[in-house]
Amino acid sequence: MQFELTKEYLEILLHAIERSDEHALLELVNELHPADIAEIMDELEPDEALVLYIVLVGHRAADVLMHLEDDSRIEFLAQLTPKEIAEQFIDNLDSDDAADMISMLPEGQKEEVLSLIDDRQQARDIVELLHYEEGTAGALMAKELIRVNVNWTVSTAVKEMRKQAEQMDHIYTVYVVDDNDVLIGRLQVKKLLLTTVRSKIADIYDSTIKSVNVDEDQEEIASMMEKYDLVALPVVDEIGRLLGRITIDDVVDVI
Repeated sequence: MQFELTKEYLEILLHAIERSDEHALLELVNELHPADIAEIMDELEPDEALVLYIVLVGHRAADVLMHLEDDSRIEFLAQLTPKEIAEQFIDNLDSDDAADMISMLPEGQKEEVLSLIDDRQQARDIVELLHYEEGTAGALMAKELIRVNVNWTVSTAVKEMRKQAEQMDHIYTVYVVDDNDVLIGRLQVKKLLLTTVRSKIADIYDSTIKSVNVDEDQEEIASMMEKYDLVALPVVDEIGRLLGRITIDDVVDVI
């Protein structure tokens, strides 16, 4: 059932905010989708939104922030310290969403937030994404993905996939690369599960895969994903090396 923000609901919520009643606030928003909570926060004053926001935690809090209107998000971030932004939000976002958020910050604050990110690989990924031109595959993509080497055994691939999966909320595709990190295909999980652990990835992977260049325009990407009914699309550089992946939620606004 779709959430409807009524005047009565907003009055009850504002009363809980005035009292800083965390228990009441959690009860009011606990069952809501992050997009619905963002809709509520868009209707509040920045200081009121902050009271509501502090009762949220982890990935849920970060998801809400990404659903805010740009103007509301900028106003909200202005109330937070670089340390709070780095620890409460960036750590709980995929690299593409984290880069989008950091791009909204003033130049000096960007550098401070980046310096406070504990995961240095994540910080490097975000810096790389910030350098891509807006509206291109590079600006849309996330760096988090699952990749296996074509020369690995199934046993080795499964071990590596488990490590990589720790950094991801959703796994759409397992990509297969060669020793130079060039994308050469994809791996069907069903086939992986039905194959002996000593088998080689080279014997079971599917070489038919669509990809886009990192400089491809977002309109072309959206058209391609819609035409071929894709939920994820790998991004490669000029020589075919796997750089990241774009998921359907990244281009839904373009579509």
